[in-house]
Amino acid sequence: MSQHRRPLLPLLALLALLALVVGVSACGYESDSKHVEEGVPMELGELHYNALFSRYLNPNDSEDEAYLVGQPEPPKGESYFGVFFEVQNESDEPQTLPSTLTITDIDENEFEALESESIFALELGGEVEAEEQVPKLDTAAQLGAIEGSLALFLLPESASENRPLTLHIPGHDGEEGGEVTLDL
Repeated sequence: MSQHRRPLLPLLALLALLALVVGVSACGYESDSKHVEEGVPMELGELHYNALFSRYLNPNDSEDEAYLVGQPEPPKGESYFGVFFEVQNESDEPQTLPSTLTITDIDENEFEALESESIFALELGGEVEAEEQVPKLDTAAQLGAIEGSLALFLLPESASENRPLTLHIPGHDGEEGGEVTLDL
């Protein structure tokens, strides 16, 4: 190896290590913003919300059947849409989840979350115990493929053409709510 290349090897190793550190530190990223992208945690009061994943649900798919327990066949031209959440209570007191969530499309059409009988459902209006999370550890929702609790919506086909879709999470006790741009 030439003498000119020897000083470059430690420099290249240092740059690679620096890139790795920056990449790993971004994994725990949390935004103070009330307007985030899907997959970015957002703090609203004492609750930290993370809309982990969203997608259309297929009633004929064996995995999706469990998410759609108790739901009728969707009307023609409409489909079920799921947003999977993790919600962390950072306080030493129980906190109440919002009683409803909504999605809007670019035309400001609004779609409200449906009640759900699924064991994966996010319990709207339910409580998150002190210093706990939803879904609770060792539950079907937490151990499932997506590892999140489901908020279920019924959307018309036109909604996927009117992107972006925005999830609206109300604030607690008059506090400002938040918005999540869904990656559809």
